[in-house]
Amino acid sequence: MTPKPQTTYLAGGCFWGMEELVRQIPGVLETEVGYTGGETPNATYEVVKTGRSGHAESLKIVFDPKLLTYRHLLFEFFRMHNPTTRNQQGNDIGTQYRSAIFYLNEEQKHTAEEVIKTVDDSGEWKAKLVTEVVPFKEFYRAEDYHQDYLVKHPHGYTCHYIRRLKLGE
Repeated sequence: MTPKPQTTYLAGGCFWGMEELVRQIPGVLETEVGYTGGETPNATYEVVKTGRSGHAESLKIVFDPKLLTYRHLLFEFFRMHNPTTRNQQGNDIGTQYRSAIFYLNEEQKHTAEEVIKTVDDSGEWKAKLVTEVVPFKEFYRAEDYHQDYLVKHPHGYTCHYIRRLKLGE
């Protein structure tokens, strides 16, 4: 029996840069940018950008678990953003740019906590990780102009890049 695709929701700063890097990981089937982690219903960019919605700019990732484990995806996540800066990535500052893993089940929660411990213990990041591990509630798809933004605007702003960290499985 072929395993069905799995989904996760991650936040690590501006969703444009995250999406562009995640889509290049073998095994990622689709990505979608949006907002999650807050209490404001029907979140939009105009509300989230104020930092008062509680939502983070996030990425919905659908992946093939035969080609990409959740654990490996999380290690890649910790290479593409700075998980030691609270509510900030590059020039982007505010709770909407926090580092967070929104888990869908206890297995994802457990894996996220294990990976965070492994990354913290590795010493690759000089400060302690501040990434939140919180239950997923609701995802609000971002406006169309945000979807695939760096494909549409290849020279657009991003503070994301892959760091050469020795994180592994």
